[in-house]
Amino acid sequence: MITAKPESDPAASLLDIAVVGHTNTGKTSLIRTMLRSTGFGKIEDAAGTTRHVERATIFAGSEAILNLHDTPGIEDPYALHGTLQILAAQHKRLNPNELLEKFMADIAINDPLEQEAKVIRQVLRSDVLLYVIDVREPVLEKYLVEIEILSKAMKPIIPVFNFIAAHRAELELWRKKLAAFNIHASLEFDTVAFTFEAEKRLYQKIQSLAETYYSKLQRLIDHRAKVWQQLCYSGAKRIAELIVTVACHREHKASHAPAGHTSSPTLKLQEFIRQAEQRCLHDLLAMFSFSEKDIALQKIPVHDGQWQLDLFAPGVLKAYGLDVGSSALKGAAAGAGIDLMVGGLSLGAASVLGALAGTGWSTFRRYGKEIQAKIQGTQWLCADDNTLQLLYLRQQQLLDKLMHRGHAACHVDHVDPTPEVDELPSRWQEIINVLRQNPAWNKPSNARNHNAQYQSIESALIHALLRMPEGQTTASPG
Repeated sequence: MITAKPESDPAASLLDIAVVGHTNTGKTSLIRTMLRSTGFGKIEDAAGTTRHVERATIFAGSEAILNLHDTPGIEDPYALHGTLQILAAQHKRLNPNELLEKFMADIAINDPLEQEAKVIRQVLRSDVLLYVIDVREPVLEKYLVEIEILSKAMKPIIPVFNFIAAHRAELELWRKKLAAFNIHASLEFDTVAFTFEAEKRLYQKIQSLAETYYSKLQRLIDHRAKVWQQLCYSGAKRIAELIVTVACHREHKASHAPAGHTSSPTLKLQEFIRQAEQRCLHDLLAMFSFSEKDIALQKIPVHDGQWQLDLFAPGVLKAYGLDVGSSALKGAAAGAGIDLMVGGLSLGAASVLGALAGTGWSTFRRYGKEIQAKIQGTQWLCADDNTLQLLYLRQQQLLDKLMHRGHAACHVDHVDPTPEVDELPSRWQEIINVLRQNPAWNKPSNARNHNAQYQSIESALIHALLRMPEGQTTASPG
């Protein structure tokens, strides 16, 4: 049982956790993942990267909760074990904890066990030990010797199994070996293939061993859960914004523009969509505290399609700010002088346009260039169905990778340029049809964001991206 520190200690309110283990097992990686930061410490695929004890503090909001201490790897457990055996023979009345204190008192500068002494010093100062194990390594005797040495500190030890993805057989072997030491309270926490539930279980395991700090740790658990939910929601919301922006976007098709010309509507559409996806990637990486060297996103293949505004599609007139119950629409049947303006449009469309024109040209012009284009018979290009489906599936894949990428990962995650297996939202085609008929939604506005139909579409996209059933509550920021 951990007892409270004396109030005279300036760090009396903080739990001290030492992250220990053999060299190159992922101790610094664990701390990076817990901090959600790629900036802590130095990670290399070589032994002895961490040479000194480094500290990081974890907060719940503005409240400091615990200190993590990254220790050097134990490089020569056999020499350390032999030295402790000699001391035990010389000082038979010392208990195991006092034996480590004696070792620290006798250690000299430039002693061959100087690195091990740094570890033992921090272990004695800490409340809980996280012993990091790379399960890809064979269960060698030296690891068991390390655990035996660390147990002399009489501090709770939590073995943390790292790099467990695709190594279940090795993991089970490690469990059996530790059980022989009567160590059963281990934990799976992959610092490369991250899951929030594993992080939550880690804090809960610490909580069960540090009852004095139970309430503070619970505040940390609750805070982390809320932040994680908000982070995932914000990521899905940003992707929903991308889908809306691209589906609503269109390029004016001018009949005189030569094919393949740099100003052609097809090339402009392609460039718009690719830049929009890159901006979304940049924003998502910033949200999840990654950089552009962590994710490779190839150019999306873009195909265009013809588009015409349907004045009778649900919500179109509302999207342009016209009240469908207004006197202008009530007088639509009159259609005074409309034939001179619209030529061969249907009687229904002519009536609606007549009603709009009847409100005055200043009012009419604010309903958008698309409605005016309808009068003039202009053609527009938009992203076709396959392009929008591909864009959505790529973003869903990207969000999954970011939500499960540990901050110790050094590899580059590749987003499949043409994902084959995944699911579209249940109302996908309906969503796309509505977005195409509401071009005024291509940019955020109060009118758009408070539109019930838009809110329904945004909610459906967010739920689908997070793989949540529609109707289940999402943790919106705020």
